Amino acid sequence: MTQSLPKLRLGTRGSPLALWQAHAVRDALLKAHRWPDEAVEVQVIRTTGDAITDRALSEAGGKGLFTKELEEALLDRRIDLAVHSAKDMPTRLPDGLHLVGYLPRADVRDALILREGVALRDLKPGARVGTASLRREAQLRRLRPDLDVSLLRGNVHTRLAKVESGEFDGTLLAYAGLSRLGLADKVSSVLETTDFLPAVGQGAVAIETRFGDIAVDALVVPVVSPATGLALRVERAYLAELDGSCRTPIGGLAQVEGDEIRFRGVVLAPDGSRFYEIVRYGPINRALELGIAAGKEMRAIVPADLLPH
Repeated sequence: MTQSLPKLRLGTRGSPLALWQAHAVRDALLKAHRWPDEAVEVQVIRTTGDAITDRALSEAGGKGLFTKELEEALLDRRIDLAVHSAKDMPTRLPDGLHLVGYLPRADVRDALILREGVALRDLKPGARVGTASLRREAQLRRLRPDLDVSLLRGNVHTRLAKVESGEFDGTLLAYAGLSRLGLADKVSSVLETTDFLPAVGQGAVAIETRFGDIAVDALVVPVVSPATGLALRVERAYLAELDGSCRTPIGGLAQVEGDEIRFRGVVLAPDGSRFYEIVRYGPINRALELGIAAGKEMRAIVPADLLPH
């Protein structure tokens, strides 16, 4: 960084996982540019989603609850870039903002944390499992309709504590988040994507900047992953085509395999009683088109009560 450039101000939520992500971006920038520690300042910004802990996000306004205040700070030029969990990002961003890229993606799978036992089969009928995700709830109900699935909000440590105390018999969380917080030893088992397809963007850390802020984007580009960017381009285009929100259980995963991208998407009824799946392949230079086509194909087969037209 030359002396003519101002200190980069990085905005983030204040949860332990959000702070890990913010410092991962900060450390990557410092390393890539050989900057001193003071070159990137981390600013914690409380979001509406952080303040809501008594109800599901789908009842309070959806994904934008975790990004709104950060994006306002970007537009007001109080920060230069915002760091998010990619799965928290709405498919439509405010005018004047864009996603410049993502850190290399971590493990995309969900993890099962049980008070007793190691696998879903170890849960007794009627066991209480907590989650704040409609997608996880629907996929869990599809496999184990005999369980009592209830709302469990709060940060990772809060949810783990409620399992350890016996308030819940188990919960499901992103394996990447647990690993990043040094809590992988709390995992009873990792759920394969064949049964639990992740949320769009799961495992990826997104970096958002002002559109046209060429100087900041140029500084961020060396730390982002092209492969993760391709995968997320597919997944987010798919979700946008479905007009996906927190109100519909939707999963999607794109994987770059050489010069090709493989995409799998699912939509479920909230109670898991209905399940719709598509698989598509396409060249990496048609990532956006692949995602749009997958979304159109899914919308054509899913009943209107699950995906209102």
